[in-house]
Amino acid sequence: MSQDDLARCTAWLTGANLRPTRQRLALAALLVGDGEHRHVTAESLHASSCAAGHSVSLATVYNTLRAFCEAGLMQEVTVEGSKTYFDTRMDDHPHFYWEDTGRLVDAPKEELEISRLPSAPPGAEIASVDVVLRLRRK
Repeated sequence: MSQDDLARCTAWLTGANLRPTRQRLALAALLVGDGEHRHVTAESLHASSCAAGHSVSLATVYNTLRAFCEAGLMQEVTVEGSKTYFDTRMDDHPHFYWEDTGRLVDAPKEELEISRLPSAPPGAEIASVDVVLRLRRK
């Protein structure tokens, strides 16, 4: 990891009041080290981590991703009920989900228009709206 990447990852973690441990830094480098946004599953991040030579368990990857979400560094995007992706892009934006490859990508935010939502039931408020557009090839 270059000094610039290390600085970017350390700032990303400390900006959210997370201690930059060795394992967190290793995973952060794979997520934001180059400054690009990522959509990952715990399994894909674990595989990338192993390929990069880091010794980290899948359970640690899950726990770290949850900690990153709780700290406001990432958001969870659930597809197909039990399949969860973790997104480093934190603004509200829609996603395309490719059914044939299982790939999740950002959709153009400026093209989405939601004109009306149903009212929340008494005693509740709408916390967020997730938009995932499922795609299949013709």
